[in-house]
Amino acid sequence: MGREYKIRTKNPNVFLRVTKGHFATMHSHTNYYIDVTTQKNRLSEAKAVAKEMVSAYRSNTIVDSIICLDGTEVIGAFVANELTEDNFINLNAHQTIYVLSPEYIGGGQMIFRDNLTPMLAGKHVLILAASVTTGKSALAAIDAVKYYGGHIAGVSAIFATVDECDGHAVHSIFNPHDLTDYQSYKPHQCPICARGEKIEALINSFGYSAL
Repeated sequence: MGREYKIRTKNPNVFLRVTKGHFATMHSHTNYYIDVTTQKNRLSEAKAVAKEMVSAYRSNTIVDSIICLDGTEVIGAFVANELTEDNFINLNAHQTIYVLSPEYIGGGQMIFRDNLTPMLAGKHVLILAASVTTGKSALAAIDAVKYYGGHIAGVSAIFATVDECDGHAVHSIFNPHDLTDYQSYKPHQCPICARGEKIEALINSFGYSAL
């Protein structure tokens, strides 16, 4: 693995930990590994990230439920807490928010069991992800919400390379402007592979496995 460094913000608990190299995901090859492990699992960082995320939904968005992708349940709980604070102008009349995660079946399709579907049907649903790069996971979540009768309230991520997904705006704390040489390629079109450089690690939302 290459040298790890941090892209910092004014808030010491909101930063992006990255490593440059040659990495493979399920859908692409990329020249950076973006590590959001502590943002997802460390209390202070998850809380700080949530505070940053809710600014996109202040005063003009109804959020009834949050779908957490990529292991972002801790962040999702803090986002729900922020959106129901007394000093927050919340359009949700019930002043409560459901926080849930999808179940996956063959081919990566998301499903929700019958006991969870009332938390989606007719609800305004925020999709929360660690990163949105190819957009395939976010799109699968959007499709699932629509299938179960929900309405998309928004898509949020710590890092994203796209501005929209299926017509819905993607709000992120970090984007390629913070990582100007970030690249993502289809596996069979990867110029790093063409140069004969070996893949350093397999990466996904759980972390990395060095090769």
